[in-house]
Amino acid sequence: MNNNRNIVHMDLDTFFVSCERLLDSRLEGKPVLIGGTSDRGVVASCSYEARSFGIHSAMPMRMAKQLCPEAIILRGNSGIYSKFSHMVTDVIKESVPLYEKTSVDEFYIDLTGMDQFFGCHKLASELRARIMKETGLPISFGLSLNKTVSKIATGEAKPNNQIHILHGTEKPFLSPLSVSKIPMVGKVTYRQLCDLGIKRIRTIQEMPIEMMSRVFGKNGQVIWKKANGIDNSPVVQYTERKSISTERTFDRDTTDVKKLESIIIAMAENLIYQLRRGNKLTACVTFKIRYSDFQTYTQQKRIPYSSADHKILPVVMEIYKKLYQRRMLVRLVGVRFSHLVEGGQQIDLFDDHEKIINLYQAMDKMRERYGDRAVIKAAGMGAKSISRWNPFNGEPPPLLANRRQ
Repeated sequence: MNNNRNIVHMDLDTFFVSCERLLDSRLEGKPVLIGGTSDRGVVASCSYEARSFGIHSAMPMRMAKQLCPEAIILRGNSGIYSKFSHMVTDVIKESVPLYEKTSVDEFYIDLTGMDQFFGCHKLASELRARIMKETGLPISFGLSLNKTVSKIATGEAKPNNQIHILHGTEKPFLSPLSVSKIPMVGKVTYRQLCDLGIKRIRTIQEMPIEMMSRVFGKNGQVIWKKANGIDNSPVVQYTERKSISTERTFDRDTTDVKKLESIIIAMAENLIYQLRRGNKLTACVTFKIRYSDFQTYTQQKRIPYSSADHKILPVVMEIYKKLYQRRMLVRLVGVRFSHLVEGGQQIDLFDDHEKIINLYQAMDKMRERYGDRAVIKAAGMGAKSISRWNPFNGEPPPLLANRRQ
């Protein structure tokens, strides 16, 4: 294990609320809720002032209103948040050699070796100051020898502050904290730990690793290591080209518009499902079409971060309609989503009420159980097979994805 690593975790504080406050200073200091504004809506994000009333994200909006009747409720605008997210990414990209963007508002930065020149804490502090100055957004960071400790430190630093955990002090820093602070300890695991009387990280640190394995299996070992400040996972260079794609070649070139559109919808829908399954959002949609004379055309369009059918499908169809020349025989069509980040449904909660969220979850559950084509749009039924492939598990796509039909 490299004890000389210096890893920074940076997180924009209540990111969506901070963006809204930049656009309207009257929201400063007030309880703000962002999400679906109808009674069936869900809270996607809330300010610290709203949290003091017991409000948290993913709570039904009507319950949040009961807890804090004076809260200001905003619909949310993923286009604006995507723009600010790109601004922050640009500042980081210019300033450091190696960074990983894990969601729209969260970054890991590897400053290992930089301490010989500048001092990593000074470098991270200057970067934080530059982000705040250039974007106007509050941001917090934790600096330590690995990702886990730095992420937990950021949580302790918030709001709008920074913490440096000196090498060798990881265990004492972690020990008094709640086990719920360990990344990967969700609600279910937290309840299980509490049932065993394990509330503080110190208790896990004092247990033998074998005991955690017996109770929680392989996950138990990972939790034990994180509780002891052990984490060797690298910062993976973020590239905006990170993408998933699928394409279909026809064995007989076609001008059958209905068939063409049906296949494009089925391909795009399946790819969007793969995004959700991998807990990813995309910010760039590309469509590709090749004619029988092998002339190939592609066009891409930037979109607000999303993993929702009703946001992405219209964009795919819009590009297709721009590129498609009728009367020409089509040989191949392809769809690609790039500029991927972690982030699941959160950013799609602004204007989707529970109904749509529940619909996606129900559809995805059926696909998990009965296969990717178990639930599809009627318009996509003309396509015969779309691959069952998880692009986020490192396996190459099966031939089925490009099967001639």
